[in-house]
Amino acid sequence: MNIRSSIDKLRESLLTNNKATKPVSETASATAGDSTTPASESNSRFSPDAVPPAWHQFEHFPEYKEYATMIWYCDSQKYPKNLFQPHLGSSDATVNIHGKEFINFSTYNYLALGQDDRVKKAAIDAVETYGVGTGSGRSITGEISLHSEFEREICEVLGAEDAVLSVGGYSTNAFTIGYLCRNQDLILYDELIHNSALTGCKMTGARRFSFPHNDYDALSKLLETHRNKFERVFILVEGVYSMDGDIPDIPKIIEIKNKYKALLMLDEAHSMGVIGPNGLGAVDYFGLDGRDVDIHYGSLSKAFGTCGGYVAGPKPLIAILKQYAPGVLLYGASPTPANSAAALEALRIMRREPERARRLQENAAYFIAKAKSNGLDTFNSHDSGVVPIMMRDSEVALWLSMRLWDAGICSYPMMYPIVPRDKTRLRFFINTNHTHEQMDSAISTIVAELKRAPKSKGLF
Repeated sequence: MNIRSSIDKLRESLLTNNKATKPVSETASATAGDSTTPASESNSRFSPDAVPPAWHQFEHFPEYKEYATMIWYCDSQKYPKNLFQPHLGSSDATVNIHGKEFINFSTYNYLALGQDDRVKKAAIDAVETYGVGTGSGRSITGEISLHSEFEREICEVLGAEDAVLSVGGYSTNAFTIGYLCRNQDLILYDELIHNSALTGCKMTGARRFSFPHNDYDALSKLLETHRNKFERVFILVEGVYSMDGDIPDIPKIIEIKNKYKALLMLDEAHSMGVIGPNGLGAVDYFGLDGRDVDIHYGSLSKAFGTCGGYVAGPKPLIAILKQYAPGVLLYGASPTPANSAAALEALRIMRREPERARRLQENAAYFIAKAKSNGLDTFNSHDSGVVPIMMRDSEVALWLSMRLWDAGICSYPMMYPIVPRDKTRLRFFINTNHTHEQMDSAISTIVAELKRAPKSKGLF
């Protein structure tokens, strides 16, 4: 049996199993006629036979079957195992995995601050002073001076009134949206918004619509049609989109949100520390008044090189989040002393050394130009550290990522459902420490390998 037919059979089995598992009420009613018990009473009784394996055994969950299919396919192709591989030392422009050095295009430690000696010393000093944890949530006895110092300095960078530092990047985004938006509210989000924002949207009872990527006419039409039907209206966009590497027209979005009295939330996970003449995000890039953005969100796991998240904006917003928002501060642990100190020192270095971001920007421009001159498609990427190399299909993307791995180059495929089926790509994160030789090597390897890429079998 060939690979294509095997995967087809697995998927057919998966679909069949899903269709075969009827709701308990249907299963119970189908057997009620065989019982002397009245149907209404029979339907309310527990029947073990009415609960199929797919409802209570993880190995029968469709997600696991899809995972098992992928693993089987990779094993059949003799692809190397390149996921969840521990590395030695730091993850920078290069990374050491099992004693082999790779050119690393899969780290979003954009400014190489994750291994900067000053950042490491700040984290070590914080542990020596405060311990490895703060012992409780910030509102009780978990507050340390590092938290407020970071909040004050990020406000200076953004031109915001106040900020809150939280323990996780993903969770801060999700829980901020999840708390602020209610049943009587509306959320309008760019179709390429990050999964953390989508998770936050799902937490709410708010009505929500996506609009086509960077289509400001579509956004305006949605607001024209729906604004007066709702109370709070939130517009969610990113400073740099994490798959395409492009930058939206934030001044235009501010103009639109002001016209319709909406609230703009800007996700700067991949823009803070990267874009702008000083590398200080969208406010720096566009020369904005930071007060024109209602909610600034950022992740500390990208250019800051550590973990955590922050929200900045007007004082009333931050007071609300600090006092009432579950998962931002309430019911959650404090950011650790080490992570807080690392983030603060990283922020100070960003401000003192804008040449780090400029070097990254120059590297990204070089990589894009080199790729395009070799006939590769970098899609919409510009002025950021995210550069996709578009592929014709998922199988080629997966195959090429494995060939690059064998050649000592880390870049992972982004495939459906992460991106649309016709937008499969390998994603490259450009680092301030990448050399032209490393980027040349990656491009030449891609070009050489694509010449012998197998024809797609349409498996994914």
